[in-house]
Amino acid sequence: MSKARELAELGAAYDSGALSNRNLVINGGMQVWQRATSATTTVNTAYNTVDRFKFYTDSDGSFTSEQSTGHRGDTGHDTALKCVCTGTDTSLGATQAASVSTRLEAQNLQHLRYGTSNAKTLTVSFWVRSSKTGIYSFALTKNDATAYNLVSEYTINSANTWEHKTISIPALTVSSIANDNGVGLSIEFALAYGSTYRTSTLDQWMTDNDFASTNQVNWLDSTSNNWYLTGFQIEVGSEATPFEHRSFGQELALCQRYYHAYSNAGQTDALYFTSPYGLHSSTIDPPNTTLSTQQELPVTMRAQPSVTATLNAGTLNRAGGNNGGSVVTFQVASSSSGTAYTVNTYAADAEL
Repeated sequence: MSKARELAELGAAYDSGALSNRNLVINGGMQVWQRATSATTTVNTAYNTVDRFKFYTDSDGSFTSEQSTGHRGDTGHDTALKCVCTGTDTSLGATQAASVSTRLEAQNLQHLRYGTSNAKTLTVSFWVRSSKTGIYSFALTKNDATAYNLVSEYTINSANTWEHKTISIPALTVSSIANDNGVGLSIEFALAYGSTYRTSTLDQWMTDNDFASTNQVNWLDSTSNNWYLTGFQIEVGSEATPFEHRSFGQELALCQRYYHAYSNAGQTDALYFTSPYGLHSSTIDPPNTTLSTQQELPVTMRAQPSVTATLNAGTLNRAGGNNGGSVVTFQVASSSSGTAYTVNTYAADAEL
């Protein structure tokens, strides 16, 4: 089959919807930001801004992650993740690093057939931009049983210019991914890495626990450095297809399996507490009655979530999710009669 015909058939399949649900990455178009639109990462690993993406540094440097808009004309995506170096580390220690990563749930990856002779190849594609040119690293780690990892490179050729990159991932035939709700694959974009975790072996699966190439730039060397990412897709096959644009509602629901944020700001129906005797409206007598309330989550979460909450008054005794990841429960001891207790905000977290 000619290349032109192959691409034509691929385009027809895309137009017909036959290639829907092919992007393994959740929120690769950077649409959903439930936590915040800006945060700083310093010596920790945190999900703190854009949904499903984690930020890490254990260096002496620091960086912000923030929402950046207005990129539709260049990339086909209005929103991008923007990282800005805010604290430098010009001489990285051997084990120091800074990176952006995401994790894929294992039971969603069974069609890759890892650990068999029919294992699938993958193609990675994304839009990237940085003020610092040079060679950067992309790493993939299979976490189950014996850990296997793969390191690849991409080059930013022109400063402050959007560039589209593709990376081919060979099939992993020697080790499988468990069919559970744990981490199946970890994906990492290196910003800076010390010598301990760098390798010259590229584009092949190995067990060396490396996450960057020996050519990786030190992006933490100047506070003038920025790095942008959007249109991130991983799919089965040897060709990069057009980015799968899911609706905002679809993308939000996928993100809410791992994290759900609630606020009563602008809500017409507040989340009230109830007494053992029925719905609590405005008064509770006597004081110190234990009150509780529940809310059904919009989607079933990956696992039992950890829950944090704020109230309009009183002291929160307990906040938690059920084992099925479908309901959150809050309990408060009322401290005064005549007080209506409501949940102002809560966050349910079941991230990988």
